[in-house]
Amino acid sequence: MTEEPEKPARVVVADDQTVVREGIVMLLGLLPGVEVVGAAGDGEEAVRLVAELAPDVVLMDLRMPRCDGVEATRRITATYPGTQVVVLTTFADDESLFPALKAGARGYLTKDAGGDEIVRAVHSVLSGDAGLSPSVQRRLLERLSAPEPEPARPAVVPDGLTTREAEVLVLIAEGLSNPEIARRLSVSIATVKTHINNMFSKTGLKDRAQAVSYAYRKGLVRPPAAGSV
Repeated sequence: MTEEPEKPARVVVADDQTVVREGIVMLLGLLPGVEVVGAAGDGEEAVRLVAELAPDVVLMDLRMPRCDGVEATRRITATYPGTQVVVLTTFADDESLFPALKAGARGYLTKDAGGDEIVRAVHSVLSGDAGLSPSVQRRLLERLSAPEPEPARPAVVPDGLTTREAEVLVLIAEGLSNPEIARRLSVSIATVKTHINNMFSKTGLKDRAQAVSYAYRKGLVRPPAAGSV
């Protein structure tokens, strides 16, 4: 009995740069084992195409308008579990890598990956493995060997703030920037901005200086002891 050939993996490519997106589509069209069934210019369109086409894998850029790749990944993995996400991005820094993996991405490649490496990652995630580039694997091992402590959660959360909004407020009071907060909490910068906007709306605060003063007044952070450096 003759074995039927394995069906190619059905892939959607999501990237806001037209030249890059079309180049990836063209490259994959030359390779066996994958079939590009759709292309999206932002995260919103990627989610819509997944709903319409039910692809096996989305190759997801991270920095996109309207809906970034992390949020699109979170929505796809939560609503369409039959579709896997492999990030394909220029960025391999912690602020990009860990929020994407936490959102549910099963693979992570940088855009210097060759076509064969992309195809391997696609088939790896479909077989239940992770599709990670060697540099990303090294970064994960480094992070696991030196884990960062979780920020202290405030015991009492004032003014209807959520626990996460209060955590963001505490980190602002500690002097962290939005990218640093995103890295500490393993979320996207866009998510941090959303928490800050919600926190400002609930408390009536106007800027970060007021937020720092508010955090001290409410006892969410303690002033340094006298004489401490």
